Amino acid sequence: MALVSRLHQALAGRYTIERELGRGGMATVYLARDLKHDRPVALKVLRPELAAVLGAERFLREIRLTAQLQHPHILTLIDSGEADDFLYYVMPYVEGESLRQRLEREGQLPLDEALRITRAIASALDFAHGRGVIHRDIKPENIMLHQGEPMVADFGIALAVSTAGRERLTETGLSLGTPAYMSPEQASAEPRLDGRTDQYSLACVLYETLAGEPPYTGPTAQAIIAKRLSEPIPHLRTVRDVPEAVERAVTKALAKAPADRYAT
Repeated sequence: MALVSRLHQALAGRYTIERELGRGGMATVYLARDLKHDRPVALKVLRPELAAVLGAERFLREIRLTAQLQHPHILTLIDSGEADDFLYYVMPYVEGESLRQRLEREGQLPLDEALRITRAIASALDFAHGRGVIHRDIKPENIMLHQGEPMVADFGIALAVSTAGRERLTETGLSLGTPAYMSPEQASAEPRLDGRTDQYSLACVLYETLAGEPPYTGPTAQAIIAKRLSEPIPHLRTVRDVPEAVERAVTKALAKAPADRYAT
């Protein structure tokens, strides 16, 4: 409660915190009111240990790049800043649900709907990659559904955190990426990633929307990563009757070597 009170004071005159919407490994998200424009927004506040590792200058410099990502399927950055040692960024508040919430309710999606969502997210990623921005954490939680339209969230934090360096991030006990959706090269801590790492993660999401679970599962993050690095790519058609062309596309995008995936 003391933390929220501090945050209220730090943001006084700019935003009013209304309630907590959720918290993840990197940040806590609040429903807030933008007092200047009188509108609801999603205000994300970095965890203190992450803010300390990043530093305000790096965070604000890197996250500013994502404000250029103006695309119908990307949740745009509308503000960012530092206040009383809090580092925060602001996105439009989307009424609706995440793809994760929909999957928890429905389990699997109809083929046409799964492909529609995937195409929309792929177009957003292609747009970002063309501007040198890699997401690095594509997963159902970061895909919002607003009036049925999918939108990618959290480009900014991924970019800012990735510049901090893996060692410094590990010191905090935090990691960028989610084991069930992480590409082999990201799981292996390859220093240079390109758009094909996001392609792999999106293929994992598509697989889950059709099969009901990601291609690799396990009791721990280490177990999932070990499977991903050593086991064959699971065949989608063993768990869901889909066209051969869909299975071929998913299998190619899930190739262990980036060179074996689609170029874009």
